[in-house]
Parts: sequence; C-alpha cells; structure tokens
Amino acid sequence: MGKLDGKVAIVTGGTSGIGRRTVEIFVAEGASVVIAARREDLGQGVAAALGPRASFVRADVTREADVKAVLDHAVSRFGRLDCLFNNAGGPAPAGGIETIPVDRFDAAIAVLLRSVMLGMKHAAPVMKKQGSGSIINNGSVAGLRAGYSSSTIYSAAKAAVIHLTRCVAMELGERGVRVNSISPGAIVTGIFGKVAGLPDDAAEKTAGVMQQIFTGMQPLRGPGLPDDIAHAAVWLASDDSRFVTGHDLVVDGGLIGGRLWTPQQEALGQMRAALRQAAGQA
Repeated sequence: MGKLDGKVAIVTGGTSGIGRRTVEIFVAEGASVVIAARREDLGQGVAAALGPRASFVRADVTREADVKAVLDHAVSRFGRLDCLFNNAGGPAPAGGIETIPVDRFDAAIAVLLRSVMLGMKHAAPVMKKQGSGSIINNGSVAGLRAGYSSSTIYSAAKAAVIHLTRCVAMELGERGVRVNSISPGAIVTGIFGKVAGLPDDAAEKTAGVMQQIFTGMQPLRGPGLPDDIAHAAVWLASDDSRFVTGHDLVVDGGLIGGRLWTPQQEALGQMRAALRQAAGQA
C-alpha cells in the first residue's frame, strides 16, 4: 500500500532533477501524476515509462493560460486534484545589484515566483470545492539566508515564495487546503550547470562534479539528492501531514544550522594558541 494511493498530483518542472524524481516516487507511492514542463519529447518519454497513471502536458508555467490548462487536464483526466507541487524553476541573473538587467530580472521573477502564484491561483478553487488538498511550493535555503546563491535575485524570489506560502496557507486553511514549502539545501541537480551557462542536456550531466563539491558542505556528509526532496514532498502530499500548514520544511543536511563543528574547533584552537603567544606563554 502506497502513501499516496488514489491521490492525484501535478508536478511542474517534472522532466528533470527534483521534479522528475518526485514524479517517479509519487507514482511508485500510488498517485496519478500530471507532469508539466516545456520539453515535450522528454516529458512524453517520462510519462510513457511510468504507465497510465502518468500524463504529460506541455506548459510554460509563466503563462497563465498554460497553467490553467494543466489544472483542467488533471481534473478532466483523473477527476480531482489532491496535490500541486510548484517545483519548476531556473537560474537568475548573478552579479552586483548595479549590473542586473531588468529584462532578466523580470524573466527570473516570472519563473521563480509568478509561476507559484499562478499554480496556487488555479488550484485553489478546485481544492476548496473538494474541501481538501495539499499545495507544495519549492523554496530554498537561499530564501532564508543571504549568501547561499550565486544570485541575489534568486534568493529574493525564493524568500518571496516562502512568505507567499505562509500567506496563502492562512487563507486556504479555512477551507481544508494545506499550503507548505520545501527549502532544499545543496542538492545535486542540473540547475548549477545551467547557472554556469551550459545547455539543458549538458547541465544534466554535471551531477558527478556537484556530488564531490557538496559532500563536505554540511554536517551530514554526502551530497543532498533529488530523492531527499521528493520524499519530503511525499510526506507533505500524504495524509501523514494532515495537521501541517504554513510550514517551510528545510531539507539541507544541517547546512544553515550554524558553523561546522570541526572547523570551528580548529579555529578556536588557533585563536587560543595566538592568545598564549601574545601573552608570552607559548
């Protein structure tokens, strides 16, 4: 028996990285899933591999008409909507604030924030009518702490996603609909290759390099994987989290919990040695 038996979900950005693993694990847990993404050949392939409980809809989640079409498709095909995972994202312009191009700022906000708003806007009436549902928005530790992204715009957009989640949770909770966010830490996906300017296909091949880079970044050793976020999404989509709303679930291996213990102790040792030397007691 799966944790999501009988549930219907939509996952945006469901053809790669966190989104794809979420789709695969949702289906394995018994859900029927609509995959929303731009790359049609890839999306149709993912859906075909997962069987009749997976369906693909080509969509640009920054366009309201496309988002509404995805919601309509889910209800038409599967009869209801129990979970929406607003996962789609992408890189944002880097550099100092005085160098940010306005057109790229607007494009990043459209992908990272407006798409989340549109998903909730069109999921809300369906879920309110049912009297139930779980909306999950993909945040980031970069939205909680400055300096955890190469882009200040990405950080600001994710902070807005997290707070928008809380605001909408207060509204929809009165109608039985839960709204939460997940804030990943250093998770091995192709987005870092995309930030570096690589095309989508090449970016997806950078996982090995990122695993090495991320292994020692947080107290829990080893890199964060898309599966870690997907399983968190399963919990938030399931009835096990029925009394959780307005919450940002941080999945980061302790990355933003504080300073790493061993480097801190080494630094303290160096400071004590320097103080003893200064006092002539070395």
